[in-house]
Amino acid sequence: MRQIHQNRTILFLVFIPLIFIVIFFLVPLFFVLIESFYSKAGRFTLIRYINFFMDSRNLFIYLRTLKLGLIVTIFAVILGYPTAYVISNAKAGRRSLLMSVVILPLMTSPVARTYAWLIILGRFGLINQSLKAMNLIKTPLRLIYTENAIIVGLLQLFLPLMILSLVSAMENIPDDLEEAARSLGAGWLKGVLLIIFPLSMDGLILGATLVFTGSITAYVTPAILGGTRVLTLSTLLRQKSLVLMDWEGATIVAVVMVLTTLILYILLRKLRPKLI
Repeated sequence: MRQIHQNRTILFLVFIPLIFIVIFFLVPLFFVLIESFYSKAGRFTLIRYINFFMDSRNLFIYLRTLKLGLIVTIFAVILGYPTAYVISNAKAGRRSLLMSVVILPLMTSPVARTYAWLIILGRFGLINQSLKAMNLIKTPLRLIYTENAIIVGLLQLFLPLMILSLVSAMENIPDDLEEAARSLGAGWLKGVLLIIFPLSMDGLILGATLVFTGSITAYVTPAILGGTRVLTLSTLLRQKSLVLMDWEGATIVAVVMVLTTLILYILLRKLRPKLI
């Protein structure tokens, strides 16, 4: 009887957020998706999507968005993997401190974190002023409103997610395995490549999914650090809906973003190792 009561409680707690997601996310998304495939005459058509990808500007922005997401993900893996390895092998007290340092940026508004880069990368920012003080440049470098600025901002934004995913996976790897590999003659690097890397693949794929999908759908960072010079899908969506008042075009951009995210999520999920 007690077990039945617990099951009902669990179902009730799951049912409430599930209904909320269905009503306020899935249902509106479904209507937007259906509307994008029908013409004003009520006929099914793909002409809007064909026109979107036939437009060289839209295609360039779409490919740029994927490129930025890929670059950010690669750098997140390169920087996140050794960091996660150090954290997972640290002593309890030091591990808690390092995890706090990783989590702290997530407790800060993305807007505040992104605006901080304006102080660093701006025309009269920290980098330009330092370079001028050392007589390395005469005129300020244009560091903001560039793809590189967006990459740096997105990397700072999503790197903690990669680290947390990898730490979670590495903490479940028994220490005995690495010690056994070393006792059999494997060096540190070989042990990491043959043992730690394969067993942490699940966390790596999860982190890459979070970073990549987050990067291609982020708005605040591309809007602030890219401006109108470097448009991504999210800033293009805002431009079409609020500036040009092109609601039909904005709908297509929104659906393209959602479908791209879902497709990439499914593909990355298939790369995750299956549990035996």
